[in-house]
Amino acid sequence: MKLLFVINPVSGDVNKEPFLNNAELLCKKYGIAYHFFKTTGTNDAGQLSTLLQDFKPDRVASVGGDGTTLFTAVGLLGTAIPMGIIPLGSANGLAEELFTNTNPDEALKDIIMSNVIGSLDILKVNTKHYAIHLGDVGLNAKIVEAYNNDESRGFTTYAKYFIKEMGHVEVFNVKVAANNTVFEEKGIMLGICNGRKYGTGMPLTSMSNPMDGKFEIVLVKKMDVNTVAKAGLSIFNEDFIDAENMQVISTEKATITFDEKKLLQLDGEIIGEFDTLDVEIIKSAVKLITHNDNTYLS
Repeated sequence: MKLLFVINPVSGDVNKEPFLNNAELLCKKYGIAYHFFKTTGTNDAGQLSTLLQDFKPDRVASVGGDGTTLFTAVGLLGTAIPMGIIPLGSANGLAEELFTNTNPDEALKDIIMSNVIGSLDILKVNTKHYAIHLGDVGLNAKIVEAYNNDESRGFTTYAKYFIKEMGHVEVFNVKVAANNTVFEEKGIMLGICNGRKYGTGMPLTSMSNPMDGKFEIVLVKKMDVNTVAKAGLSIFNEDFIDAENMQVISTEKATITFDEKKLLQLDGEIIGEFDTLDVEIIKSAVKLITHNDNTYLS
């Protein structure tokens, strides 16, 4: 076996070296050819493409957070090389969503040992932007922007900006064309969901499955004390999802139009401001190394 590790050294301010030392020992012990590719922020995509051609790995391990997983998955588009996830970032919501072992060493063993390979969908937005997990415009995108500009990380930092933005909630108009129909509505946040939960553990919808060839558009219509309480409780029990306050559309393709440009975030990264989003699902885009406890497979 040839195993390529794609590593974001700075994701989540987590020291990756202890894990990499263990991974190197494990690979040497069992005769696994390996290569560590550490991203730098300079031509990472080009370097990964060249490495895939030269090293020709049998499997790829994404070592970092949700952003690293997305980067690795996009790099594998058009290939049949399966990837697995080593959760070592500030936000590991996608790894949790996909039933990845939370212990990095155990997650690596799953990548090496498992013969269960699933098909993971990827979202494409405006032809050149990608997401695996969750994107949105409105309230949460502004929180993510502030969070990303803060040197601190974690739930406390996110909560600080959530409370701040709660005092500046803006209602906007949105039009969605999907499934041969068009609807217009007002809301304070619009989610684009290939998964159910944010990295904080809060679910936006219970419907999304990153392996079913569809995605969900979720419009949150208002934000009040009752909505916030239900959102908090939904972390522990999805029955508290405030369905009455949401418009949900399940589709394979959609055009979303806003009355003015809105800030977009995808998988925790700020993309920019847009007044139109063309969104489509790339079905079975990437092969995912998983296991039979992953309920999305059923």
